[in-house]
Amino acid sequence: MTLRIHNSDKVLRAPQAIIFDTDNTLYAYDHPHTQALAAAESKAVRLLGVDPGEVRNAFAQAREDVKRQLGKTASSHSRLLYFQRGIEILGRKTQLVITLDLEQTYWRTFLAHCELFPGVREFLLALRSSGIGTAIITDLTSQIQFRKIIYFGLDDCFDYVVTSEEAGADKPQEAPFRLAIDKLGIDPAQIWMIGDHPVNDIAGARPFGISTLLRVDRSHEAKGTGCDVEFDDFTELHHYFFSGKVDGIQKR
Repeated sequence: MTLRIHNSDKVLRAPQAIIFDTDNTLYAYDHPHTQALAAAESKAVRLLGVDPGEVRNAFAQAREDVKRQLGKTASSHSRLLYFQRGIEILGRKTQLVITLDLEQTYWRTFLAHCELFPGVREFLLALRSSGIGTAIITDLTSQIQFRKIIYFGLDDCFDYVVTSEEAGADKPQEAPFRLAIDKLGIDPAQIWMIGDHPVNDIAGARPFGISTLLRVDRSHEAKGTGCDVEFDDFTELHHYFFSGKVDGIQKR
């Protein structure tokens, strides 16, 4: 697909700041997650002496249990809690050393398989050089999301980072958006939000009057999302933004 503009009134004027989601917006989440979970499960099989199928089922059940217990909060995404609960489901009681080992294995493997989408870094650097503010709103705990941003070498590309741990709630709840807006100190009508999730990112930002851009998978059209723009390529978004079509942005 190519970039699709659904509401030109919202995105033909330059924003003062752009807020980004992280997972599945700046990079593809599924592949590193699959590799990381496989590495953690394999280590659990070795350390606990349990059948691979039992480990897989226990960890899947643990994830459901933790999410049901904690609701839409940062800690509901905690791999540490998933592994702790999974080991307990396997009848091993709480095993702190193994739990920490599995969590470190998961994230070490995850980061080793992460790769930014093409054009992300160039777009962010161009925004910075043009004086456009930047921020992140992302679910999960602060430590691992900070680690991801640093791993990608993007820690100097954002003015502010808001995690759901800091805000006290996951998207699409109001708190993360309100906190990011307060940090930026900018009228929401002058902010764009770029994310991949029609509900968490797009529906969450819309009530504030923020212009919304949905990153979708290539050759996939996200219908009925209410977003102002759909795109699947940051390089194309970059070209559009600096093409002279966005009022207030110098053509490059």
